[in-house]
Amino acid sequence: MSSRTVAFDELDRKIITALMANARTSFAEIGSAIGLSSTAVKRRVDRLRETGVITGFTATVEPSALGWRTEAYVEVYCEGAAPPRRLAEVVRNHPEITAAMTVTGGADALLHVRARDVEHFEEVLERIRVEPFIRKTISVMVLSHLLPESPEAGATQPAPEA
Repeated sequence: MSSRTVAFDELDRKIITALMANARTSFAEIGSAIGLSSTAVKRRVDRLRETGVITGFTATVEPSALGWRTEAYVEVYCEGAAPPRRLAEVVRNHPEITAAMTVTGGADALLHVRARDVEHFEEVLERIRVEPFIRKTISVMVLSHLLPESPEAGATQPAPEA
């Protein structure tokens, strides 16, 4: 989304809410629920996509069905001030890293990692640690999801082959 503020009204909010709950909801169903025609809903969705408010549609899949049986969050501590752009380059090279962000606090970044198993996770961690500007990592393994319907609980891609 661009840095400018995109104006949208209460009907747009209702459309976005419906699509976030179920991206396969038809324009006719959404229109019926909020008092618009399916054509009007489609025009609004097209505008929301063009302006970058809606960035895409995805399927949420049970991670273990795709081979991801191990999950962890990794705090990354850098030597000096590693620019976010450099961190982004590194994490893009690891398909097991499903989300990465710079954070406040002691760590410089937080990574969400999915792996086939603990051995695979350890191998991913070692690949991350070889970067010359990474001073240390602290990992926290996920035992279970307390909100299993959350996007973080699902997988977006299958595990790489062994």
